[in-house]
Amino acid sequence: MTFATWFTFFVAACVIAISPGSGAVLSMSHGLSYGVKKTTGTIMGLQAGLLLILVIAGAGVGSILMASEGAFNVIKTVGALYLIYLGISQWRAKVELASDTGIGLAKAVLPSWRRRFLIGFFTNATNPKGIIFMVAVLPQFISPDASLLPQLLILGVTMCLVDLVVMHSYAFAASRMQRFFRDPRLLKKQNRFFGGVLMAIGTALFFVKRNPAS
Repeated sequence: MTFATWFTFFVAACVIAISPGSGAVLSMSHGLSYGVKKTTGTIMGLQAGLLLILVIAGAGVGSILMASEGAFNVIKTVGALYLIYLGISQWRAKVELASDTGIGLAKAVLPSWRRRFLIGFFTNATNPKGIIFMVAVLPQFISPDASLLPQLLILGVTMCLVDLVVMHSYAFAASRMQRFFRDPRLLKKQNRFFGGVLMAIGTALFFVKRNPAS
């Protein structure tokens, strides 16, 4: 892999990571609710899901999913339903008063690190748009004359490092607004806003086509 090829992929990874999507919404939601440090578990899960899709696409399974309408529709439906489920959970998330204050400040109930990781993982792993991107774009950066595994490692590390920085930036930006959501009513509105966005993204996934040209 030449430096020019890697740099082109790096730029593409930056654009894709910055583009708003379910991962960005999730990072902002958790950053606003739990702070940057506790959102790291969620973001690590997002990277694990991203790597899984990259490996699937690199192994050629992604091409099979794209060629099979039935298989693709199953993945699409699971991903859409999962995002809608996350949205409903966020909408109904409990809010409790901080125990160290007596002035009615609110805080979101923190899920376990394992749950945050799994939420992030399944958000990316069941995203059909991620599969479409990997299958359509990844082969353009892989040389058939070189060993596949080293190239996948380079591309995977590059994509995850870019996504780690971008998702943490989203979480950090959202966490700076925490002080404005100390009122229980405002925190509930925030949960419902992000929950609604996740449900909307999930609903939109039902309309993703296996082959845009068809």
